[in-house]
Amino acid sequence: MPNLTRRSFGLLAGASAASLAMPHYARAQGKPRAVVIGGGSGGGTAARYLAKDAGEDLDVTLIEANARYTTCYFSNLYLGGFRDFESINHGYERLASNYGITVVNAFADMIDREAQEVVLADGSRVPYDRLVVAPGIDIIYDSVPGYSEEAAQIMPHSWKAGPQTQILKSKLDAIEDGQQIVMVAPPNPYRCPPGPYERVSMFAHVLKNKGYTNSKIIVLDPKPSFSKQALFQEGWEKHYPGMIEWYGPDVHGGIVSVDPATGAVETDLDTFTGSLVNVIPAQKAGMIATKAGLSNDSGFCPIDPYSMRSKMDDKIFVIGDACIAGDMPKSGFSANSQAKVAAMAIRGDLLDARVFPAKYSNTCWSLIDTNDGVKVGAQYAPTDEKIASTSSFVSQTGEDAALRQATYEESIGWYNGITADIFGS
Repeated sequence: MPNLTRRSFGLLAGASAASLAMPHYARAQGKPRAVVIGGGSGGGTAARYLAKDAGEDLDVTLIEANARYTTCYFSNLYLGGFRDFESINHGYERLASNYGITVVNAFADMIDREAQEVVLADGSRVPYDRLVVAPGIDIIYDSVPGYSEEAAQIMPHSWKAGPQTQILKSKLDAIEDGQQIVMVAPPNPYRCPPGPYERVSMFAHVLKNKGYTNSKIIVLDPKPSFSKQALFQEGWEKHYPGMIEWYGPDVHGGIVSVDPATGAVETDLDTFTGSLVNVIPAQKAGMIATKAGLSNDSGFCPIDPYSMRSKMDDKIFVIGDACIAGDMPKSGFSANSQAKVAAMAIRGDLLDARVFPAKYSNTCWSLIDTNDGVKVGAQYAPTDEKIASTSSFVSQTGEDAALRQATYEESIGWYNGITADIFGS
């Protein structure tokens, strides 16, 4: 039976011993029920805003397999030695104690859309009137020939933060001078567009701080260009001259295979071998979204830009990395922004609360070296076709050190603010 935080669900009256092993959780009496699957930036925010703004009028349940959540954003700063691991981990205690949210630490196995119930791994069923699906991404392991879930223990992707992040950190810390790092970057679309290149910067920062002058970092990219490219390449030349080599597909020709046993990455151009190989494959919406029929051929989930409502089921909302969000990137900030729109729409559905026009925003910060922070962001509005960018900004090459330091400090303030917004302060 799943661990229940704050309060327990009621079991159906007269349940037999057999049914107690596979309980069906009863609907809250007299209250509409909103259920959220996934406790990350999107799901945690949605649960909190549903409970915070609806008060006692709405029964809110958050289903999350893990008792603690590790943020992907700022995990690169952990790799670079700027933060410790605990600082990017967060629990759900305040969501339960301060907002009355029922937190169920269990794996959501499937969604019974006809019955409007979430089926947990032990067979338990959680009914909903409205459902928020925020499962994040799943890794498409076989998108890189030779790669697999087992290979990820040797060639970590670390694109789902947690144990994978710690594996990557231990391998990075074990690098010796003269040994090579190879990254296989992901194809579009993927979580956190600038993330691989901030990670490369943190790899280089660690090597430089150890005084290594004979190690190289090879980036094999399936994309011809990447987010903040001019900023990163300017920073790499300034801070890590000669250490980082980036190859686009027109140079390497494509990834033929990877071999975890030898650390080899074969391309049409050459075979590159690393003592640390970071493979970041293609991605798709979290498995439960696909199982529920909420995704399309792209692997991600189409939504109504005005509300984040699934185009496959009007009682379900899909937010965060799993959804097709038009011009919005897949990021923690985006998920947090989308969650607030979805929560407002759900309160409108269930409580006849006022619904205001949707507005979305995003900013992605990246650290290149100590106090050298850059950012990119935009404001967005819904249209009939998609969530569209209405204005945007990006750091400029050649900025002075004081501005870059201010940008980095701004990112620290944002991290503290958004994690409080998601998990409660």
